[in-house]
Amino acid sequence: MSCEPDVANLVDATIEKFGRLDVLVNNAGIYELGSIETTSLEQYDRVMGVNVRAAFQLTMLCAPHLIATRGNVVNVSSGIGTRPSPGVLAYCMSKSAMDQMTGCTALELASKGVRVNSVNPGVTATEIYKSMGISKEQFTESLEHQKDIHPLGRVGDAEEVAQAIAFLASSSASFITGEHLHVDGGRHAAFPD
Repeated sequence: MSCEPDVANLVDATIEKFGRLDVLVNNAGIYELGSIETTSLEQYDRVMGVNVRAAFQLTMLCAPHLIATRGNVVNVSSGIGTRPSPGVLAYCMSKSAMDQMTGCTALELASKGVRVNSVNPGVTATEIYKSMGISKEQFTESLEHQKDIHPLGRVGDAEEVAQAIAFLASSSASFITGEHLHVDGGRHAAFPD
């Protein structure tokens, strides 16, 4: 979702079909391995394009519609957007940028009645390993290790993240904006190994 015309068409089609926009969830993202020594500029551009640029463009295009409905935005960031993690440099940078976009946009749109928040998941059991170039066995081993560094002793599941998104998008969160809600089993509060 980093092609500008596709993003614009998505917004136009949504407004044409529904006539309004109440909630924008920026959830497109890719996760790629790489350090400062191994990440190419092509890889960096790809990660930043999908994880940040597309969300920026969607938010920019949706802002007038969200202002009209006093709607809200929920960005899907990551726990490693707020804490460094080696070996996934471009991804960490992209999620830190998403967190800054969340905070800045929340301040810019608050006076117009639009709330902007993010969820910052910890490790979540999904099939993301397929896009990372690692085997299912390697991913399963990684999940087992991750259980040890999440204070609740397990990784999260997608439904838990979805519930947090639904909460932030709902009227139950009507006085919350600029928040980065960690859905990570306490990992953000723990010291790294």
